[in-house]
Amino acid sequence: MKKGFKFLGVLGLASVLFYACDQKTAGTETAASGESSKVSGDFKIAYVYTDSVINKYDYFVKKSEELTDKGKKFEGDLQSRARGFEQEVSNFQQTGGNMTPNQQRAKQEELMKKEQNLVTYRDNLMQELSVDEANLYNEVYEQVQKYLKTYAEQNELDLILSYTRGGAVWYGVDALDVTTSVIDGLNQEYAKTPADSAK
Repeated sequence: MKKGFKFLGVLGLASVLFYACDQKTAGTETAASGESSKVSGDFKIAYVYTDSVINKYDYFVKKSEELTDKGKKFEGDLQSRARGFEQEVSNFQQTGGNMTPNQQRAKQEELMKKEQNLVTYRDNLMQELSVDEANLYNEVYEQVQKYLKTYAEQNELDLILSYTRGGAVWYGVDALDVTTSVIDGLNQEYAKTPADSAK
């Protein structure tokens, strides 16, 4: 009989403990929920159209034009070399019949080597332009991110979202859109700083 009371006592104690824990968890969840809604209610959020910020940033526009000019220069140089090679091939086709078999073989090997060098040269130019473009985007993103931190502090914003088509943000009221303000600020800051030292 004593064992039965002991067992019931343990069950009762366990029930009290579970109830107390359950109440504590519910209380914690309610408190956490209240705190969460308070925090989100106090949040000041804005967003920018990322493409617009980058494409209208004067530094990016200038550097993109320089990169385009470099690409055109590379293209002109490559076309010039290609025309020279094509002319050499054409000359060989016209005069190759007057050569000995050994001379023909040697010339063919020379032309094949020149063709391979031309392909390698083209690939190197494309790689260089690709690296330059990637470096430019990285540099611009760093500058924009640095500016947005200052902008957020000055305007007491807790969060600035990036608004891009197909991105995480699908809608935002116009009042939260600070794109134009950010572009103006970036360009004003860039105008005060020499182009190559804007980091």
